[in-house]
Amino acid sequence: MKTLLSSILVTALTLSAMPAANAQSSGAIAETSDPFLWLEEVEGDRALAWARAENARTLPVLQGDPRYQGLYADALKIVTARDRVPLVAFSGGADSRLRNFWQDDSHVRGLWRRTSLESYRSASPDWETVLDLDALAREDGANWVWKGADCLSPDDRYCLLSLSDGGKDAVTLREFDTVEKRFVEGGFVSPEAKQNVDWLDRDTLLIATDWGPGSLTRSSYPRILKQWKRGTPLSQARELFAGEEGDISVYPLVLRDADGKVRQVMFGRATTFYDTEYYLFRDGRTQRLPLPTKASLKGLVQDRLVFTLEEDWTERSLKQGDLIAFDLKALQRDSKTAQAEVILRPGPREAIEDIGITRNSLVVALYENVKGAAYAYRPSTKGWTRTRLDLPANASISLGSGAQGSDRILATVAGYLTPTSFWLADGTDGKAELLKSAPSRFDAANHLVEQFEAVSRDGTKVPYFVVRPKTLAHDGQAPTLLYGYGGFQVSMLPSYSGTMGKLWLERGGVYVVANIRGGGEFGPGWHEQGLKENRQRVYDDFFAVSEDLISRKITSPRRLGIMGGSNGGLLMGVALTQRPELYNAVVVQVPLFDMQRYTVMGGAGASWAGEYGEPTDPAQWAYISRYSPYQNLKAGQPYPEVFIETSTKDDRVHPGHARKAAARLQALGYPVLYYENIDGGHAASANLNETARRVALEYSYLSRRLMD
Repeated sequence: MKTLLSSILVTALTLSAMPAANAQSSGAIAETSDPFLWLEEVEGDRALAWARAENARTLPVLQGDPRYQGLYADALKIVTARDRVPLVAFSGGADSRLRNFWQDDSHVRGLWRRTSLESYRSASPDWETVLDLDALAREDGANWVWKGADCLSPDDRYCLLSLSDGGKDAVTLREFDTVEKRFVEGGFVSPEAKQNVDWLDRDTLLIATDWGPGSLTRSSYPRILKQWKRGTPLSQARELFAGEEGDISVYPLVLRDADGKVRQVMFGRATTFYDTEYYLFRDGRTQRLPLPTKASLKGLVQDRLVFTLEEDWTERSLKQGDLIAFDLKALQRDSKTAQAEVILRPGPREAIEDIGITRNSLVVALYENVKGAAYAYRPSTKGWTRTRLDLPANASISLGSGAQGSDRILATVAGYLTPTSFWLADGTDGKAELLKSAPSRFDAANHLVEQFEAVSRDGTKVPYFVVRPKTLAHDGQAPTLLYGYGGFQVSMLPSYSGTMGKLWLERGGVYVVANIRGGGEFGPGWHEQGLKENRQRVYDDFFAVSEDLISRKITSPRRLGIMGGSNGGLLMGVALTQRPELYNAVVVQVPLFDMQRYTVMGGAGASWAGEYGEPTDPAQWAYISRYSPYQNLKAGQPYPEVFIETSTKDDRVHPGHARKAAARLQALGYPVLYYENIDGGHAASANLNETARRVALEYSYLSRRLMD
């Protein structure tokens, strides 16, 4: 079951560029005041010609570096390696088959395939191809990029495949039979759109999509949800629920028990990025649940609806961060009197990072000081009992799917120097079996991981991880790459990156990850401290980590580079304009940059006003304007040469942000490297070859700036 947040961050949709309203009074840029407004026309001839010219200027510089070919070869070898351990998920049915989406040098678009659990345990699993995406793309003459599948429980035979043109968030939905391994003749097909869908039964979908003029929110997501019966045109679907134009989106939730039986149909109405109203749908009527709007539905276990709270629920004496449950039957009888059960109340340095559901258990990945553990919670007459899963300690733990009809669940464990491993754990007794461990992609024997704390401007302690050589001289000369994000309650957790290790650590670099506010490392409160008018705290945290690295003589401004994408790209822009003296390299990936026009430029920008504020409101623009990178670029500053990347097909963060950033920097007389991938979507890479190219370009740039 997809939450709205994951839908927006992972499979979000497009917004047509709109003119700024009340430009003179609201603070939105008047068209005449921005000489680079034409670069916002995504597919405009002039804008594309500019992008191609920038590519033609930048690529020879970075690919002409003597290190590039070696970096590219190493990156390509890693991302296409056939000995990678496949990440799997349980499919439905009683046979416990596992599915995987696989890409390699022969299948750059990918194979959707399956095997048995017993076969997966072996050294060479016997894989059965369900769909060859490369072959489909050739057959259709389309630039298909895989965006996942939604399958009908309990057997998961019939699935709605999400196929993206070139990596866009907008997808085409097509019904696929995994037994016959073909698209269903006369089956469900929904044309390209940003859409939310769930199966009600074999012949019925609940779908929110683009129904035509007036059917989308200002954030470009669907606001009308309908019921679509097999054999009827999409245009004849029957409306069940609708939000308002100022909302973010609406979406269906079909809750099933462990045997696949529908227990409750619900609708979600996201009024802002962080505020959602939940409705029960029964007998043709909707009933809103009396929850705080900052609450997130996590699923159904043993007929209990489970939520996390992102704000205090004062009337019920519940706290921000609580994990709670309601008896479903009690909610159906009278939601106002149904009592909430507290499953878990995290401590001040704890956070719930992931939740999985088995037949009888709720499995929680709980982190303390950014180090993970996993616990299975089960309801009983004496409350919820807890069993710790026997997984490696002090690691990053994420939860996968549960096996149909059992208490087994898949888990992934990783660290900065520890290759990713895949486990099968039991929610009943906590026992865990190591299924597979990925091979090492770089020599980690001479490195170690440390965790430090920096003190931000307001006195807040901000943790960060340093991955460094054991023999680091602490003379300030180590080439150091600092990564940051700081937004949307997304935590930066330890993970294993073969390309980073091979292309950076092995060559003498230091890698640092900052756990700054705006993320979720210490729960919703850590995120909330960096919202809207408090955004500067996020950037102060990042600068504090940078200064702490320098004061510890791990590195120096001459050897310190930074990298971030999307919201992290905005962080890079702020770092460039506010503290350029701290850095000698800045990699700006698919960024937000013009925060005066981000809600009207295009992509999904209008949905993020809950994070940053609304720039068309003069009071909110007053604080946004203090950090918006585009408006704060000035001549005569010590800006280092930056490397800016984006994708023409990015329909989440408009490529105009990156284009205009590069153009304005150049107009002010600064050197800029710019690369725009024509395909790729928000990930800026539509296939493995392009992924390797992008990574090699980044590390070529970093080598030139920090190692020479």
